[in-house]
This record gives sequence, structure tokens and C-alpha cells, in this order.
Amino acid sequence: QCQLNGLWKNDQDSLMEISVLRDNGDFQGQYLTRVTLSGGCAQISPLKGTQQQLGERGWPTFGFTVHWDKFSNATTAFVGQCFVDAGGKEMLSTTWLLREAVGSLEEDWKATR
Repeated sequence: QCQLNGLWKNDQDSLMEISVLRDNGDFQGQYLTRVTLSGGCAQISPLKGTQQQLGERGWPTFGFTVHWDKFSNATTAFVGQCFVDAGGKEMLSTTWLLREAVGSLEEDWKATR
């Protein structure tokens, strides 16, 4: 069974720590990104999310948002599922959307990545 709490590292060397996982599936933590829109230094930002509760079996799905605190006017939403490979290693498979603030409705087309 996958447990979301703990420290995770992605392919871009960014780190995510889920420090609080409640009985109802809600969780919070922090995200240390190595990839920034501005090309600046790594920054820590808060995250909040929820996990589907499956009981003892299955691979839970989850979703969380990261508010890129202090260095970007953007928010990213992640959705994914936790798996355990044949060797017993837990892995998260995720998809994300980043929404950056723009100055007008006419610029809306370029706001989501």
C-alpha cells in the first residue's frame, strides 16, 4: 500500500514533503522546486491536497495544489496516483497544470501550461 506522507523527489530534482496526512485523506506539506518561471533559485512553497481513501487495497489517487509563494504569481494543480513497483519502491505518477496570472482577458490564452 502506498503512503503519501514523507519526502518525494521528481525527475527535475524538486522535492515534495507531505508532513501531515489526516484520517480523512487531507494532507499538507511543502514543495521545493528546482524549476522556476523566473529562472531563479530553488524556493519552498506550501501545498495542500487530498487522497482518495481505498482502505487496505488499491493504489490511491490524489490531488494537490501548490501556491508558488514569494517568487511567482502562479498556482499549480497536480493529480496523480501512487504505485508500488515489483521491488517494493513507492512511486507517484502525476500530471500538472500551472496557471500564471495575466493582465487581461485577451492574454488568457497564454496563462496555462
